[in-house]
Amino acid sequence: MSGGTRSYEMARRLVRAGHAVHLISSHREGDFPAGVWREEVIDGIHIHWYGVPYSNRLSYGRRVKAFVRFAWAAAVRAVAIGGDLVFATSTPLTIALPGIYAAKRLRAPMVFEVRDLWPELPVAIGALKNPLLIRLAEYLEKFAYRNSSRVVALSPGMADGVRARGYPPERISVIPNSCDIDLFRVDPGVGRTFRERHPFLGQGPLLVYAGTLGVINWVGYLVDIAAEMKQIEPSVRFLIVGDGREKEAVRRKAEAAGVLQANLWMMEQVPKKEMPALLSAATLAVSLFVNIPEMWNNSANKFFDALAAGRPVVINYRGWQADLLAESGAGLVIAPDRPREAAAGIAEFLRDTGRLHSAGEAAAKLAADRFDRDVLARRLRNLLEEAAAEKER
Repeated sequence: MSGGTRSYEMARRLVRAGHAVHLISSHREGDFPAGVWREEVIDGIHIHWYGVPYSNRLSYGRRVKAFVRFAWAAAVRAVAIGGDLVFATSTPLTIALPGIYAAKRLRAPMVFEVRDLWPELPVAIGALKNPLLIRLAEYLEKFAYRNSSRVVALSPGMADGVRARGYPPERISVIPNSCDIDLFRVDPGVGRTFRERHPFLGQGPLLVYAGTLGVINWVGYLVDIAAEMKQIEPSVRFLIVGDGREKEAVRRKAEAAGVLQANLWMMEQVPKKEMPALLSAATLAVSLFVNIPEMWNNSANKFFDALAAGRPVVINYRGWQADLLAESGAGLVIAPDRPREAAAGIAEFLRDTGRLHSAGEAAAKLAADRFDRDVLARRLRNLLEEAAAEKER
């Protein structure tokens, strides 16, 4: 499927370690009726799919309704399945509700994984404005932490946010998104074949953005950069791959700027198994966010996929990922909202072939030394086993 695969990758490693894993999730792709449960086993993981109409294209209010609907159905399902430990991974924050309910009914510990700080992020981008709803979300956040045996945060900044809510720091673990090195480290010929199948991309430098086209992702900024780059280095190509609420707005902007199918192309989202070929074809991988400090604590999948592929990463935000790139030399941090300056910086980076090569090697080294999926999965497994053992004592 398209999208992040963290839950799948962690779950299959837990199965390989001898644990029984039941994964409750929504199913949003293909012909799947709403309100219906389906089960299947994938790589030893017992998957319980629930049909919930959902898309990044939905309004924030309709997305909240989908979250609540899933939370209720998942709570009942989790209790029926049973288990020794409940692992609830958010966003959305409402995932805490079925997690806490199941943990109480099963008298099992719950470990809560924080992928984004809610409600801090939706408030910062203006998606959550109602004071009553904000207070309700803040209460739910504290309620989730209070009922968690452990908390897993996907970045140091997220861990700081959890700690600021009064949660004991010794029970917080940082386990960021990670790199599937075996999947992404492919023969260079795979990337060449991808370009041959899409000759409009040319053989020159190629920047790839692959991910959600939502409000917070601010992919329209890449259109602005492409427009500036067309004047500076016309041979540089841009490829946007994905779907989301802002997709058509980005397309219209690219048409108006005169870059669509000139030096910028857009493609439909692809499943994870096709990402290695896409990144193998890329010269640089791109991760973007709207220019607000609350986004600096993110742990974007696309960032770690790029490292796994040994591709330098271009980002437009500060925070711990920017620090990583500065320390390692594995990429470039561009101006967050000045496209001409950003385009000039990228062009200079691409011209320096020695730096470009070193950045690719640094990206691969970061993936192996700090973000190997197997290593981080073992850390998560140890944490879950410790939480389960506490119940037995």
